[in-house]
Amino acid sequence: MTPAQLSKELRTGQGDFLEERRGVIVLSLTAIGCMGLIALYQTGIIRRLPDLPLPLMDADKVDASDEAYAKLSMPDAFLGLGSYAATMGLAAMGGKDRAAQQPWIPLALAAKAGVDALQAGKLTYDQWAKHKAFCIWCLVAAAATFATVPLVLGEAAVAARNLAKKL
Repeated sequence: MTPAQLSKELRTGQGDFLEERRGVIVLSLTAIGCMGLIALYQTGIIRRLPDLPLPLMDADKVDASDEAYAKLSMPDAFLGLGSYAATMGLAAMGGKDRAAQQPWIPLALAAKAGVDALQAGKLTYDQWAKHKAFCIWCLVAAAATFATVPLVLGEAAVAARNLAKKL
């Protein structure tokens, strides 16, 4: 496939899971927006995170915690930014027939979405278990992560069947 063909397919094509892939990109960008705001806070560019005026909401407490800075000597929002960028890359990679031509791509995307959902569940649980508080931005990012999973399963199933035929 030429770059021009790929450009046209990704921008104007329909079917073959393109709508679901676009949904994954929108959800990843939603999560990136949340991670970007948290990153601004975690590096001191903004002093407080906007929060919901509810008793269990305390984004500052969650996002300034020791756990938020424990991996790779950096704020965890930056890890999230990289992860969501990788998810978008997998969603955007390949043409509409990639489940047949490059089945490893939808399978990798499904595996990543599954691992990401497990991680989002753990981090959400940890907010309450460790801090007795929630970060609304983290919850929105987690919801976007969970919503990604059903969008990738159909294409992954087709890719798995196509891969099994080739083996």
